[in-house]
Amino acid sequence: MTRHYYILPAVSLLLTVLAALPANSLAAVDAQMPETVRAVDAGAEEEGVRFTADEMQHDGDLDIITARGNVHLNYEERVLRADTIIYNRRQDLVSASGNITLLEPTGEVIFAEFMELTGDIRHGIIRDLRSILSDRSRIAAAGGRLSEGNRTDMRQVVYSPCELCIEDPSRPPLWQLKAIKVVHDKSRQTIEYTDAWLELAGIPILYTPYLSHPDPTVKRRSGFLAPSIGSSNALGARVATPYFLNIASNADATITPIVTTKQGIVLGTEYRHKFVEGELTARGSIAENESDADYETEEGSFGVRGHIAAKGRFDLDDTWRWGFDLNRASDDTYMSRFGFSSDRTISNSGGSLTSQLFAEGFRERNYVYVGTTTFQGLQETDNDDTIPLILPLVEYNHESKPGRLGGKTNLDVNILSLTRNEGTDTHRVSMRGGWQLPYIAPKGDIYTLSASLNADFYQVNSLSRGEMKDDYSGIAYRLMPQVALDWRYPFVRQEGSVYQMFEPIAAVVLSPYGGNPDKIPNEDSLNFEFDDTNLFSTNRFSGIDKVEGGPRVNYGFKWGVFGEQGGSTSLLVGQSYRYKVDDTFAAGSGLDDNFSDIVGRVHVSPKKNLDVYYRTRLSKDNLEARRNEINMSAGPPSLNVTTRYIYFDRQEDSEFAGREEINGTLSSQLSRYWHGSLSGTRDMDADELRSMRLGLTYEDECFLLSTNLSRTTFEDRDLQPEDSIMFRIVFKTLGEVAPSTSLSTQ
Repeated sequence: MTRHYYILPAVSLLLTVLAALPANSLAAVDAQMPETVRAVDAGAEEEGVRFTADEMQHDGDLDIITARGNVHLNYEERVLRADTIIYNRRQDLVSASGNITLLEPTGEVIFAEFMELTGDIRHGIIRDLRSILSDRSRIAAAGGRLSEGNRTDMRQVVYSPCELCIEDPSRPPLWQLKAIKVVHDKSRQTIEYTDAWLELAGIPILYTPYLSHPDPTVKRRSGFLAPSIGSSNALGARVATPYFLNIASNADATITPIVTTKQGIVLGTEYRHKFVEGELTARGSIAENESDADYETEEGSFGVRGHIAAKGRFDLDDTWRWGFDLNRASDDTYMSRFGFSSDRTISNSGGSLTSQLFAEGFRERNYVYVGTTTFQGLQETDNDDTIPLILPLVEYNHESKPGRLGGKTNLDVNILSLTRNEGTDTHRVSMRGGWQLPYIAPKGDIYTLSASLNADFYQVNSLSRGEMKDDYSGIAYRLMPQVALDWRYPFVRQEGSVYQMFEPIAAVVLSPYGGNPDKIPNEDSLNFEFDDTNLFSTNRFSGIDKVEGGPRVNYGFKWGVFGEQGGSTSLLVGQSYRYKVDDTFAAGSGLDDNFSDIVGRVHVSPKKNLDVYYRTRLSKDNLEARRNEINMSAGPPSLNVTTRYIYFDRQEDSEFAGREEINGTLSSQLSRYWHGSLSGTRDMDADELRSMRLGLTYEDECFLLSTNLSRTTFEDRDLQPEDSIMFRIVFKTLGEVAPSTSLSTQ
């Protein structure tokens, strides 16, 4: 028996060339080649095996190839690397030893001290198995068996997605699973455990005879998610255990039974469906509430309570889409009582659920909206009979392209029908046409000349006009022409790396008086607030039903300092003068006299981690604050403080009372894995703490623990002051909803 030894640094390239030759030419080449190379070529051609190694040896009598030193064996998408590989061609067996690495097509990497595999690397046994999955989870086992290339049976197994301690790798990971037997079935994308213990910091805390979870190749699969545990005064102890149902690649549902000791069982649901032309999301809940007699209606205490919050948006074509929002609750306080406040759609009134069905179109500079809207009041003073139904609401908006001189026109049309069971019914057609012409003078000052005409037509029923007049039913109309000239003159100066800007502003607006007769209802301009956002507006009301009339002058200035590195400080101060006082604005609005209150805004952001925003309205007579609002964010993520303070007087025509309130949040990334936060809200008028919340979260690559303590002190019917605590524990990879979980459109 003769053995030949060769150093083959380019064997892989040679094999590729030889494999491309016709089969009948291989025999001739084989007869002329050294025995070692002939064996490798024959194996590569017949078996699809590719070898590279520092040294290779062929035993011709036994037909065994021995490769030593940095050995690579490739078969299809699998790569086997080892110090030594012995390939028995007759038995089609591969034996590998020493620093073995097996690279799988799924991204999994298997390490071992010894492997005996079939030539196609699909079957075999593995000793001292260690594996890194595609998500960097780790598996270690005393031994294993590979079957069909997609199933690995392992014994005496440890699994953990946690990184090992760098300073002491021998220390147990934060958590791990130990099992007598584990099966990783790649065809089913599942890892199954038999007789498993869950260990936390090396301490066994839970035994289960069977456990399974998806392997890292699975992005979405039906199964239970991490539960949340808590307790509150209203619900008692509670446990929520979500079940995720993977309906399709573009649809899923989450069903969450919530078991409480005081309110029975609550069932929460969420459904998501993504289409090629749109998407649908729906959340809801239902509670059998027989044990709760705290809240009663005229018919008695509630039995079944629940809510729904659904949203859909669907494209009809490149121009049109339709959609809906459905938000309803069984009663006013249900969503707050059972912890579904995040599903509320709050309207401008601050306490209602809004539902709508609509279609809208976008084309070039045109927009059309057609829809209907309903409301559900949640405040104690709300009366269902006086809450309006809007059917229909039609809007059309058009703005032309700038003309040769820069001028442009616009047209807005609004059609509204608003009805109530009791109270005023309003039917309105409104049209507004406008024209604007900007001009930049040679010295740099900017002029904008504008003109507009409002035409509003109303048909009203049962409009209340005060105690001294009868209710009005009939037709009303309004024509309101307006002309305005706006002037601005920005000055800019550079000093080193700092730019300073100063811009005086003045605007003259001319329109007739008497634009708000008592035969026209006010449905959409109830909550007016004079501030920096509408100081220079030609009509300060946000809606259509009220208009600002009479000659007036708005004036003020802007000033700012801007650094090249991004820091800035800006200031706006302004006031308005009305030639004649009328009843357009209510007492306390800041515009009820010739000279208005002074409004201002200051924004200070000198660096990345400091931002202060201050808005105010000061009395023109004594500079006493009528409104103050401060928003501040300071500090990096390691220690960040956000604060909001608000104070405003009540206006006579506003449904809101005056308010003085402060709320703030202190948050800190305490370390790489720990994050804490403390927040609270205080009613300064009542000198009472309204709410407070303390949160502490630990999160690393494999584990999440979240703890939240909260206290509320307000009362609203069956809602009483309450203390609550919530825990959430997630062993990652065993079942969770990640922030990146999304739906496809397939």
